[in-house]
Amino acid sequence: MYLINSFLFCGMICAIAQIILDNTKLTPGHITSIFVVIGAFLDSFSIYDFIIKKVGGGALLPITSFGHSLIHGALQKAESMGIIGIFMGMFDLTATGIVAAILFSFFFYILCKPKN
Repeated sequence: MYLINSFLFCGMICAIAQIILDNTKLTPGHITSIFVVIGAFLDSFSIYDFIIKKVGGGALLPITSFGHSLIHGALQKAESMGIIGIFMGMFDLTATGIVAAILFSFFFYILCKPKN
């Protein structure tokens, strides 16, 4: 059942993004930013953790999980270190993904030079 729920959740996120993209003048960057903020908002009230329990790994794939990871790390560090922990903990859970995106972008730029 987790596979079906994961597939449906990811598909629903993609369908919502496509509907917004087709019917508004928002760019993909705007939609991505909106979904990160929505994921962060849902994690602030522990709603995203509930979604992860019900849906499984499918909730950890869309861009909304990036916002969840940012806030989740910040809140964990804030409990142990206070207000400064918010800024330090934000990138604890997401640092690996950010570094991987930068490195892969650099290597693909070297291997596949753009024409423009």
